[in-house]
Amino acid sequence: MTLRRRAAAVVLDIEGTTSATRHVTDVLYPYSRLRFAGLLTARRDEPEVRGAVAQVRELLGEPEADARRIERALGAWLDEDRKVTPLKTLQGIIWAEAFARGDLTSHFYPDVVPVLRRWHERGVRLYVYSSGSVSAQRSWFGHTAEGDLSELVSGFFDTRNAGPKTASASYRAIAAATGAAPADTLFLSDRAAELDAAREAGWLTGLLLRPEEPHREADGTDHPGVRSFTEIDLVLAEGMS
Repeated sequence: MTLRRRAAAVVLDIEGTTSATRHVTDVLYPYSRLRFAGLLTARRDEPEVRGAVAQVRELLGEPEADARRIERALGAWLDEDRKVTPLKTLQGIIWAEAFARGDLTSHFYPDVVPVLRRWHERGVRLYVYSSGSVSAQRSWFGHTAEGDLSELVSGFFDTRNAGPKTASASYRAIAAATGAAPADTLFLSDRAAELDAAREAGWLTGLLLRPEEPHREADGTDHPGVRSFTEIDLVLAEGMS
């Protein structure tokens, strides 16, 4: 199968699209779970930590929730794989430091990096939109077995600076921020609901159907699907160079 699209910009999901979900759930999630308690106590006065804690309390409806209650809530959301902004914020803080120390290395499917480099060399603007925090995304692209890939990316978006991934307004916000025309923007994801929202905002879409992925969605969707980035035939939109 081949997906042919004319685009000036490509927006990338991470889990299940560029990278294996299991690396996040089996490596990064347990790493953060073990470090929530220390972060919530030793660094509770840092503005980003304090702000995330306030968001957790608001979501719980418990304004007096202490560090232990916050930690339990974070653990429960991890178990449920909830895409909750304060959880992602706190994970991003932990992971950024771990990547910088060399404790963690990100994962990319082998078909992804050569294609991204080729698109970048041809003048395609690349962006990332993930439920993981912008901090975590930068760390993920900056610490790979292939070296620092963050220089390939023109911008990073998460649920804080764009909005929920299943809301069409989020994709309109990203288009406004990037300046790329919706009709010239291709979104690649393994989640049909996210692609539905992007298409509602006027974007082009492509569904990744990687057989190893737990959320592979082939049935009940009309988004064009590919098994690998090598099956995407991307033509640079006119007026872009």
